[in-house]
Amino acid sequence: MKAKDKDSTINSWSNIKDRVYGKTGSKRRDNLERESATFKIGLLLKDARESKKITQEELAGIIDKNRTYISRVENDGSNITLKTLFDIVEKGLGGKVNISIEI
Repeated sequence: MKAKDKDSTINSWSNIKDRVYGKTGSKRRDNLERESATFKIGLLLKDARESKKITQEELAGIIDKNRTYISRVENDGSNITLKTLFDIVEKGLGGKVNISIEI
């Protein structure tokens, strides 16, 4: 089998998403991308908190939230306001938030 033939059978993650969730811009694909981004935010916050050696309880106390809220944010990332995101990162973790918008 030639290398070119072999490569044509390989599915990239992008191709799989196109096939299963539709092309970029479709409602189902946009929902997937949005959910993926919110999950990633949760993971980034958890990693940052753990690298600072701060417990969820300690972080919650710093930003005046409860521990279960911090847990939900870390495990899902959704339903977080920008104010709370800034509070967690800047006030709670001593970091900086950078946001970009693509049009």
